[in-house]
Amino acid sequence: MDQTTTQELLGIGQDILGQIELFLIGLMREWNLYQLLILLAVFLAATLLKRLTAPPLHDWMRSRRDWPMWRMRYLVVLHKRLRAFWFVLLLWLVVWVMREATWPSRSYLLGVAANLATAWLIVVFATRLIGNPLLRSMIRWSAWIWITLRILGLTEEAVRVLDGAAVQLGDLRLSLWLVVRAVFWLGVLLFVAQFLARSSASRIRANEDISPSMQVLAVKVLQIVFFTVAFLIGLRVIGVDLTGFAVLSGAIGVGLGFGLQKVVSNLVSGVILLLDKSIKPGDVISLGETFGWITTLGARYVSITTRDGKEYLIPNEDLITGQVVNWSHKDRFVRLDIYFGTSYGDNPHDVRRIAIEATSAVPRVLADRPPVCHIVGFGDSSVDYILRFWITDPTGGLTNIRGNVYLALWDAFQANGISIPFPQREVKVLDGSTLGVARPSRADRPVSGD
Repeated sequence: MDQTTTQELLGIGQDILGQIELFLIGLMREWNLYQLLILLAVFLAATLLKRLTAPPLHDWMRSRRDWPMWRMRYLVVLHKRLRAFWFVLLLWLVVWVMREATWPSRSYLLGVAANLATAWLIVVFATRLIGNPLLRSMIRWSAWIWITLRILGLTEEAVRVLDGAAVQLGDLRLSLWLVVRAVFWLGVLLFVAQFLARSSASRIRANEDISPSMQVLAVKVLQIVFFTVAFLIGLRVIGVDLTGFAVLSGAIGVGLGFGLQKVVSNLVSGVILLLDKSIKPGDVISLGETFGWITTLGARYVSITTRDGKEYLIPNEDLITGQVVNWSHKDRFVRLDIYFGTSYGDNPHDVRRIAIEATSAVPRVLADRPPVCHIVGFGDSSVDYILRFWITDPTGGLTNIRGNVYLALWDAFQANGISIPFPQREVKVLDGSTLGVARPSRADRPVSGD
């Protein structure tokens, strides 16, 4: 800042100090002291009313658990700001009575205090809609400060002070006033964009005619559009020239092409996955040794939750280039095969009938698609069979249902006298050979007295 700007700031500061001095002198007048005492009395009354009404309100809130979440959040804010609520209500009542009974000047301070308290309370409730805590705090404090200056009549002086504190960066003049406006307007516009994105996402997810993958794609596209438009409008509102962004966007494109190839590849792969509907949230897939169901389709990765509770973040590019088994691509019917063998002495017709009956009695095995059993070969020591059955809940696990079917076969075969052979070996002693019996060595012989 140059010397002229510094002198101007000092002059503005002296004006503000002069107004503060006049305000403090005015407080020493008789009626102004009375108004301060009335303010103190209203504050004490509001504190007492808070203690009396807070417990019943809390109990009433606990009985309304079936209410929507947004409504409960406002009730929580009201419960936390109950003293401020009673303070505003009682203060406006006092101001109305005094303006009806006395001169308006004798309730001037009370009116200013009532306006300030009301504005602060409205800002608290209005900003509660903002989900991001940092963004909510920024907008809340900016609105509080601006409203306070507006009510006290100090906006022009504050703007001159903030605009005077500036630095020159080439053709760009960066001042504190520009920064404050940017923070406020960008915060408001981003909040509006977030609100519109959430509302649109709720409507899209509630539409059953749109597939889950297209729902995710539509939500992502709307989020990008809303936030991009909000950012550009915010820059225009605060007076930033957007023509320079054309060169910047070209530089960013070159950087993306060379340094962020994997990131861009995953983003493009994610869009392709959403468009071709090859996978969607809720599908059960296998990728290598990973078996689980899809919980989230992200811009960069797909979240897969396995039955042991682990969550794998698979890059989108791997799902495009790798071999993926989608167990529920078009429907949730899944056929499982297990193999077993029985002795040659058992009747194959009985074996097939018993195997089908035992498998049909296992939970999760579909009855409308009954199991089938076929002979697939004659082995060295057994007749080999394949048993096929259907399930509709692959998310319930595949290993456990196979194990239950094997247990059912074991019990059924034991009950019906069907044997499951295992390899056996015969040892023949040729004529003229002798069998020697190994005698224990002295070290292996038992010692007397042991």
